Order: sequence, then C-alpha cells, then structure tokens
Amino acid sequence: MKYCCFILIFFSHQLFAQQSADILIQHGKIIDGTGNPWFYGDVAIKDGKIIALGNLTNWLAVKTIDATGFVIAPGFIDVHTHIEEDEIKNPLASNFIYDGVTTVITGNCGASQVDIKKYLSFIDSLHLSVNVATLVGHNDIRESVMGTANRQPTNEELEQMKALVENAMQAGAVGFSTGLIYTPGTYAATSEIVALAKVAAQYHGIYTTHMRNESDSVTDAIQEALTVAKEANIPLEISHFKVGGQNNWGRSRQTLAMVQKARSEGVDVTIDQYPYTASSTSLSTLLPDWVLAGGDDSLKQRLQQPAVQKQVGVYMLKKLHNRKLQHYSYAVVANYKSDTTLNGKTIEAVNLLLKRKHTAEDEIKTVFEMMLKGGAGMVFHGMSEDDVKYIMKYPFNMFASDASIRVFNSGVPHPRGYGTNARVLGKYVRDEKVISLEEAIRRMTSLPAQRFHFTNRGLLREGFAADIVVFDAATVSDLSTFEKPHQYSTGFKYVLVNGIIELENSQQNSARNGAVLYGQGKQ
Repeated sequence: MKYCCFILIFFSHQLFAQQSADILIQHGKIIDGTGNPWFYGDVAIKDGKIIALGNLTNWLAVKTIDATGFVIAPGFIDVHTHIEEDEIKNPLASNFIYDGVTTVITGNCGASQVDIKKYLSFIDSLHLSVNVATLVGHNDIRESVMGTANRQPTNEELEQMKALVENAMQAGAVGFSTGLIYTPGTYAATSEIVALAKVAAQYHGIYTTHMRNESDSVTDAIQEALTVAKEANIPLEISHFKVGGQNNWGRSRQTLAMVQKARSEGVDVTIDQYPYTASSTSLSTLLPDWVLAGGDDSLKQRLQQPAVQKQVGVYMLKKLHNRKLQHYSYAVVANYKSDTTLNGKTIEAVNLLLKRKHTAEDEIKTVFEMMLKGGAGMVFHGMSEDDVKYIMKYPFNMFASDASIRVFNSGVPHPRGYGTNARVLGKYVRDEKVISLEEAIRRMTSLPAQRFHFTNRGLLREGFAADIVVFDAATVSDLSTFEKPHQYSTGFKYVLVNGIIELENSQQNSARNGAVLYGQGKQ
C-alpha cells in the first residue's frame, strides 16, 4: 500500500513539473538573431511570447511544429516600406508574410500620413498580418503647411512644421524621414531639415533619408545627411544605399568609406539596402525639380510651353548622356494608369510603339506626354552588381524592400516587393556566399530592432514577442522577376506574428495578428 502511494505521488509530481506551451517548435537549427552560430533546439511559445528555448523534450503543447532540417529565426523586420493606401487593399500583406517579414516600418522617403495618431488608430483597427511602425514624412508635413511652393518657409511656417513633427512623435512615430528628390522636400534647405530633425531627436526618434542625390552628386548628398545627424544630434539611417548610373559604377568604395569614417568619428549612422541592381520610383524624377513646383496643374501648364519643353529636354539629355546611354532603355514602366498595356515596357519601346523616331529627343517627348496624363511608376535599371555586393558586406547595413503591400497581378512592380529576404538568403548567402547565414539573419532581425528601439523583438529570447520564421535554408528562393514580378517567395514554412501562425506549411492563414509598434516618444 505504501509502495502504491509512493508511485502515485511520484507520477503526480512528474505531471505537475511538466511544462506546457501553446506552440512548441522542435528540432530546428536555431539562429537567434545575434549573429552567433546556429544550434539545435526547440522554442516554446505561450500567450504570444517566447517562454523557453533549448532542449524542451518533455514539454507539452497545444500545437507542435516539427522543424527538423529547417532554420528557426526571429521574424524579419523590413525597415523601409511604403504601405500607405495599400493596407486596406490587402490586409493579409501576403508579399511580406511569404518573404518572412513580421514587422514593417512605413512613412519612409518623406511620405507619410500627417496625423500619425489617426493613422496608427486606423492600423490598429484594421488588423494587418504584420506589425507596423511608422515614421513621419517631411514632404507631407511641408506640403500641409506650404503646399508645393519652391521657397524657404517663413519663421511661422517652420514653427507650424515643427509642431506637426512633435505631434507625430508624441503619437508614436519612430522617427522623421525625408525624400529630398521629391517635391516639395527637394526645395528645403539643410537648415530646415535640421530644425525638424531636432524635434524628432527630443523624442528619441531616428532620422531616415532618401538623400538629395544617389548618382553623380551622391557624395554631396551623403555629406548633407551626416550634417543633419551631427547638428540635430540624431541617429541617421541612409535609405536604400546605392550608387546609381552606369558612369558611377565602382563608387561604392568611396561612398561607403564616408559612412565608415563618420562612424569612427562618433556619428551614429547606419544604412539599408535592397539586393537588386534596379531602383523604383516615379517617372517625375527624370525631370528637373523646378518644373514640378506648384503641383500637377502647374506642371501641366509648364510642359505645354515649347520653351519649357526645350529647357527640360536639354537637362534630360545631359543626364541621359552622363549615364553613357543613347536611349531610355533603362527606364521601365511599372504602373501607368492612363494605359496599362504599356506596363513592363521601356520608354524606348513605348516611344517606338507610338511610331516616333528612334531618338532620345523623341523619347523625351514621350515622357512629357506620359507626365501630362498623370505620370507613372517606374523601374530604373542602373546599378552595378559589384557595388550591390560590396555594400552588402558592410556589417551595419540592413535589408529593406522599399515596397508597398502588393496587390497580386496589379501592374509590373519591382520584384523587391516579393523577394527581398529570400533573394538575400538564397542568392547572396547560399549560392554566392557574400555573407554568412547568421550574419544575414542578424541584419534582418536584431540590428533593425535595435535601430528602431523595438526592445522586445528581433531576437529569440525568453520574454520576447513570438515573431518567428521557420524556413528551409537549402531551398529558400525569390521567384519574382522584373518580367514576372507577381510570384511569392518559396522556402518559408511557418511565420508566426505575436505567437499566432500566419503561414503554415507554406500556406497563409487569415489570422491577421499584427500589432502597432510605437516609438519611444509616445504619450
């Protein structure tokens, strides 16, 4: 009888001691986000948090995921996106989920909502599949106060802009962004940017910039960005770091050296990059800044004047020839609402379809015509693969898609919106061995989390939010191409956001468990 009691007490003690979780991911190669080597282990998740890592053989779970042969890593943080106005079109954010992304930062390149409190409330109620943080954009702040005027602000206008930035930071923005190739931000002096960045700095924000130039005058633009960081005493993130234009190939050694030197001198500067040799932006960037002032009506009025067309044409020809090109063969239409049949075609090809002469001068006339009909989203091919790889090796460089939430089969957008992370992991890590797998994961997880002050994300750690990806390092691939961009990445088996499975056996659920992530200045 005493022996039986002992057995019962022993087994009841064992059952009491056995740990339990909502989800248990077992037998995977854990890459924790620190950059340290992988190790075999398990991850236990409960109530949206990671509660244990290591050998969890005796644990119980409501759901068990067998990760044998796969990598278990923190969810990827995409530091440079543009999801505004696309959230409601596809709240599943499928292009991000299938690429391992669990958190996006929007409001880049100076473009954001002005009322950040209202925007984040909207995101909170919409329930996206990914977590969302936002910057506040200079272009929209400036336009709300000054319109698209090509002038410097009055003292009163500058104070109004500073108040809007302050409101945004108090509402939870993670920083302040500029897009200095776009109107009206391109008309701002450095002093204006410094004044507004100082406000963001007071709330522990970061300054991110699409610099004033990324090609012929790229070194001047980097120097301006560093000046803002130093004078405003604010951390700096240089967006989509690149060297554009065939005539500038190889200059990444010069530009990256500037960043390295600044860091050695105490400037808190980092960069991000998309792993492609083509950029994507508006057709309007082919035109000089002054012709864009005053908005669409003013632009249309100017472009219909022969004298203005001639002046703009001279400017555009010079830029084209600086690239050592005779035609606009590098400029591809991504989304032209006026005639979607032209999507995917170069400006050179569009010009020929219109039965015009095969000259750059006539291609410029085609650009004018497209601008008069509302403009277009474009893909511009003009970077060197060697520069991409050289920049990629820099340890304080994050990967970013610079993309929106894609609507499947809409337009011919840049493939970076579907395949950024898979491309790094497949092409540059596995196949070409430009960087190691552990280093790539660090750049996608803990580095951006540290940079944007996400204190409980970016690492596989007890107590951290359970944003987790499980993927096959041997097969992960980007399928999206410039010709056929609407293809999801493959190789990601599971994606969890705040402890809920968003991707299961490589198929997306409709859990939509993303959350709003607020900046440190939130009041």
